[in-house]
Amino acid sequence: MEKAKVYFTRDISSEGLMKIYEALSPELPGKVAVKVHSGETGNQNFLRPEFWKELIEKVGGTVTECNTAYNGTRNTTEKHLKTLEEHGWNKYFPVDLLDAEGPDLELSIPEGKRIKKNFVGKNIVNYDSLLVLSHFKGHPMGGYGGALKQLSIGVASSFGKAYIHGAGEPEKIWTADHDSFLESMADAAKSVADYFRGKAAYINVMKNMSVDCDCCAVAEDPCMKDIGILCSLDPIAIDRACLDLVYASDDPGKDHLIERIESRNGVHTIEAAEKLGFGTAEYELIEI
Repeated sequence: MEKAKVYFTRDISSEGLMKIYEALSPELPGKVAVKVHSGETGNQNFLRPEFWKELIEKVGGTVTECNTAYNGTRNTTEKHLKTLEEHGWNKYFPVDLLDAEGPDLELSIPEGKRIKKNFVGKNIVNYDSLLVLSHFKGHPMGGYGGALKQLSIGVASSFGKAYIHGAGEPEKIWTADHDSFLESMADAAKSVADYFRGKAAYINVMKNMSVDCDCCAVAEDPCMKDIGILCSLDPIAIDRACLDLVYASDDPGKDHLIERIESRNGVHTIEAAEKLGFGTAEYELIEI
């Protein structure tokens, strides 16, 4: 497989975001689902809708999300819709909670290592292409959160999230073998990437990099300086590039983030995803 192109800018602004998107120039035909992280109530680190506004308007996208599988302000449709409104997403964009009503859409994963099916919000069938907007940072379970997490856990329904976490046994949502969970994320990511094959693009923003996810109501403050924005057609390459940029940073705060990534074996998600063949960890970084 050829090296994937990953575009990179150090300009973390709306202008920088638009410039890097235009450098990639992805083809996103028809109705565009824009996957964001709505942000758990109380979280101080998630990227606000104002940051994404110009880009989402450019693609004419609909902001999409799915309910969570744990207690909080986003685990039911009623609470999640309220949180989306409180965080300002409805102010600027049409919003679609993909699993607001069941039944879930089941995607087959015949090549999956741990899971052979993935449960996603059924409204995904209403979209022709996908733009995945990810805030790259740490994560309490995955080690890090980026494009692969957004494709898997992010697009999965509430039940689907438990199914992935439990590596096919939703009742083991917090107790499944850890590497099996990471491999299940890779499997689920493949199913969504395949569904939108050739009609998906990925943006990772390396800003407000805490060891905690935007799903945490009480999250640590960022532990290292901001790095930049990356954009690619390959979800595996863009995550690998982000990890490499963290390791290459001269910021001493990176050690805290790296400890979180390594203690959860975060890179294994990338390794498992590459073995499934829907992308590559080999990339060419093109600085804009």
